[in-house]
Amino acid sequence: MDGGNHTNKHKKPDTSRNARLRCMTIKTNQAQLAFASERIIALDDYDRVVGAIHDGALDDDALSTALDQLRDLFKANYVTLILRLPGVEDIGLMLVSGNLEGSGQVTYFTYHQKETLFSNQPVDQVFTVSDVMTDEEWRASSYYQEYIQHQDVYHVMGADISTPESGVLRFRITRPHKTPDFSAEEKYLCTRLLPHLRRSLHVHNLLGRTRSLGSLYAQAINRLSVATLVLDANGSVLQLNDVAHSMLESADGLKMVGGRLEATYPSDNRELHRLIRLAAEVHQGGEMPNRDALSISRPSGDVSLGVVVEPVPVTQWAEGKGEPAVVIYIRDAVGRAQVDNRIAKELFHFTPAETALALELANGLSLEEAAENLGIMRNTARAHLRSIFSKTGVRRQAELVRVMLNSVVALGQSDLSPLESLYPPPPKHLLRPLHAH
Repeated sequence: MDGGNHTNKHKKPDTSRNARLRCMTIKTNQAQLAFASERIIALDDYDRVVGAIHDGALDDDALSTALDQLRDLFKANYVTLILRLPGVEDIGLMLVSGNLEGSGQVTYFTYHQKETLFSNQPVDQVFTVSDVMTDEEWRASSYYQEYIQHQDVYHVMGADISTPESGVLRFRITRPHKTPDFSAEEKYLCTRLLPHLRRSLHVHNLLGRTRSLGSLYAQAINRLSVATLVLDANGSVLQLNDVAHSMLESADGLKMVGGRLEATYPSDNRELHRLIRLAAEVHQGGEMPNRDALSISRPSGDVSLGVVVEPVPVTQWAEGKGEPAVVIYIRDAVGRAQVDNRIAKELFHFTPAETALALELANGLSLEEAAENLGIMRNTARAHLRSIFSKTGVRRQAELVRVMLNSVVALGQSDLSPLESLYPPPPKHLLRPLHAH
């Protein structure tokens, strides 16, 4: 009947079927591109490039090697990673692969962020010039004419890569004018490589942050005059800080023999090696770390060295040779305090003369010895000491020494760069431009 025909006439389209057809079309296009991309790169070459990208997470040199391989893969003249955009001035932190001064190094280059035509692109999507503008618009742009053309750059393919904690990093691949534009197959191949590059950059940033913090803590221990040595499971010294190096050079109680830590006296040496073996066994067994301490006698007759031996917690899945297993801390009770004059002056509002006297007293000298070292009269030293007592709120010299040594004055001694400035901008006359003048 007509009712039945009326129902068929107004039947709603099968949207689920259309969606499946669209999905199949997309998959077919991707499969065709993937098949075509196999003509650009063989599977072995793809594995090699991906491996280089992930190796790039380890350090800047490995990351530079990965960019070199990407440059060869895409037959490009430059491959650039813009790691940090400029602030007030046009100075950006970049890693460039190509025939450019400073290539292969993390370097500050001039980068005209305000004038680039590729800002504000959708993140994690590969684009080319033709996706953003026509060839006529590109050639007529001031950005191309003033900055890009001089480097023989015409074809551009890139992506703004998002990372979990480091914001968006700009990735650019370029070719000269006389070479072919980037094809759809090459764009698809770049899309396939993008997740690997994102993961590599994320791990690279995490490792860099860990190294920065590790360096900061190590230098803090160094400034506190604590000798630190890191040993492997066999007792061989892997690392030592400046304080430990200086202490072992004096060979007053402890020394290095064949890459191993040795105590001067046999009884001390046996106990030291026993504690090292115990700590290594705890490390290998994956047990909770425990600390053991001992005193090391010194041939000079000075106060014994205080030594703490501690296993390094196991953090790796696989055991490897030469991995850190034991850490040893050594404190010399009679060593000179390494305190910062400027910090002491700012912390206690000392005059320069008061600062110099307070530091001499903190290093264990008597008032008379400090006055002689500084070349001042004892009465002058006493006047300075009264002013120091007044400013610190102490009444005895022993209290002053304790206040000085327990304050933050020792932590001020460092030429360490701030964590956010691991690559301080160079002087302007050394700045490498990306365009010809």
